[in-house]
Amino acid sequence: MQSNRMLQLQAFLKENPTDDFIKFAIAKEYEKAGDLENAISHFESLLKTNENYSGAYYHLGKLYIKIGDNNKALNIYEKGLTITKAIGEDHDHRELLGAKQELEWSSGGRRASGFATQMPAACKRLR
Repeated sequence: MQSNRMLQLQAFLKENPTDDFIKFAIAKEYEKAGDLENAISHFESLLKTNENYSGAYYHLGKLYIKIGDNNKALNIYEKGLTITKAIGEDHDHRELLGAKQELEWSSGGRRASGFATQMPAACKRLR
């Protein structure tokens, strides 16, 4: 059963089918309901129609992590970093960089970049 909020959002989307904020809100509502597959699908669809919707990269990456696909998460973070730099979205860029570095750190430095590759050798031994 869909929530009242989801029904409202879907009605809004019917009235405004190109409204990316409504598409984003629907994806978040699916996530909130625990329907990660639909949430991922809606974020991916949003980014296919508007790759500059920079806030979606962070949330999609987090969903990939929740389903255990860290490689997809890293890839979406990297794409988001490229986009946010190109369009000048500094806040979203910093947020994506932090999420990417956190994932790299928690994955044992796999595909490490940023601070993970610049740590002194003594610090690396502590990991």
